[in-house]
Amino acid sequence: MTDTPHAGSATPDGDLPKLHLPPRDNFRQRAARLRALAEGHAIGDYLRFLADLAAAQDRALVQLRNVEMPSAESLARCREHGLPPLGAGTLKRDPAWRAVLTQLLADMEPSLATEAARTTVTRLAKMDAEALERLADLMLAQNHAQIDRAAAPFVAAALQVYWQHMAASLGPEAFAPLETHSACPCCGSAPVASVVRIGAEDQGLRYLTCSLCSAQWHVVRVKCAFCETTQDISYYGIEGGSAAIKAERCESCQSYLKILYMDKDPNVEATADDVASLALDVLMAEAGVGRGGLNYYLMGGDA
Repeated sequence: MTDTPHAGSATPDGDLPKLHLPPRDNFRQRAARLRALAEGHAIGDYLRFLADLAAAQDRALVQLRNVEMPSAESLARCREHGLPPLGAGTLKRDPAWRAVLTQLLADMEPSLATEAARTTVTRLAKMDAEALERLADLMLAQNHAQIDRAAAPFVAAALQVYWQHMAASLGPEAFAPLETHSACPCCGSAPVASVVRIGAEDQGLRYLTCSLCSAQWHVVRVKCAFCETTQDISYYGIEGGSAAIKAERCESCQSYLKILYMDKDPNVEATADDVASLALDVLMAEAGVGRGGLNYYLMGGDA
C-alpha cells in the first residue's frame, strides 16, 4: 500500500524519457484549461461542467488513501512479459474508487445546473456496490451500447482519480514499454490524444496521453499510433482554428488521433482540448475516417 502520489519520468540509460507520469496538479491544470476553453465556445456549458468535475477530481485525489497496489512479484512479472501492471480490464479494483465516486457526487451536486444532472447524481448515490462495479466494467470495456450515458462522466471521473493515484504512486520504474504503441504501459488503456512537448528534456518529442491514468509514453512522430505504419500519414485542421490542434490521419488503417503542439500553445491539455475540438471530429467523420483514441467525456450523453 502507498499513500503519496508522485510524478516522474522513466529515462533508460540516460536516453530520452520514455514515460511521464501525471503531475500532482494534473486535474487542476485540466480544470483551468477547460474554463479557458469554455469562454465563447458552442459547448461552453459542458466544458464548464467538466471543469467543475476536474476541480472535484483534484480535491478527491488529495484525500485518496490506503489503495491496494500490485505486489512486487506482480510488477516484476508484468515487466518481464510486457504487460501493463494496472491493466484496466484485468486489475481487481479496490473499493476505494467507489469512495472517490461518492465524494465527487457530493462535491458536484451544489453546482449542477440542470434537474437531469441532479437526478443522475441522486440515482448514482443510491446504487449498491454491485451496480456501480457493473457500470465501471461497461465503461472500461468501452461498451457504448450499454453505457449509462448520463452517469458516464461521473463514473469515468472516479476511475481516472483511482488509476492516476496508482500510476503516480508506483513511480516510473514500475513500468516497462509494451510491444504495442497504442496501449498505455501503465494501465493498457487507449490514448486520448498525443502531445508534442516542449522543454529541454523532450523538446519536440511526441507522447501519447492515456485516457484513464493520464500517463504519457513516447512514440516517434509521423507514425500511426495504431497500425504503426510511417507511410501515408497526413494532418488536418479546422480553417481559422487553433494551429495547436491537428488530426493525424493514417490512410492505411483509416483512423486518426489528435495531436497537440505545445510550441504553438503551451497550455494545451489532452483531455480538455480533445473535447473542445469536436468540430475536428466532425470533419474527420465526414471524411469517413474513424476515431482511434478514447475520451471518456465523449462517450456519454448530456450531463
